[in-house]
Amino acid sequence: QVQLVESGGGLVQPGGSLRLSCAASGFTVTMNSMGWYRQAPGKECELVAIISSGSVSTNYADSVKGRFTISRDNAKNTVYLQMNSLKPEDTAVYYCNALFRGPLGKTCPTVVLWTGKWGQGTQVTVSS
Repeated sequence: QVQLVESGGGLVQPGGSLRLSCAASGFTVTMNSMGWYRQAPGKECELVAIISSGSVSTNYADSVKGRFTISRDNAKNTVYLQMNSLKPEDTAVYYCNALFRGPLGKTCPTVVLWTGKWGQGTQVTVSS
């Protein structure tokens, strides 16, 4: 059974850093392209970072390029998102899941992916 558990969020000042973790079970992350998504208040679900299967390539939304880095630990079946130079506009609930390139709509957890499940997400708040 698929499970996704995100952690590592919190309150941080502008310019600060956080490292998010996503522990997966029920499937192997290295064999699947994975993404980090975020849901900001009043905004639609946004795909911010992608790591391809086998970690061949990564891609980022323009809004986070140069500041965020996605990676994974195959032994731990875990995907990470290192977030540096955080801005107030990065405030959101962050989720990880299999990559989905279609329209995401208003709410991340309502998007139906092949994993069949979303984690609880982890709240990131950037504020002074």
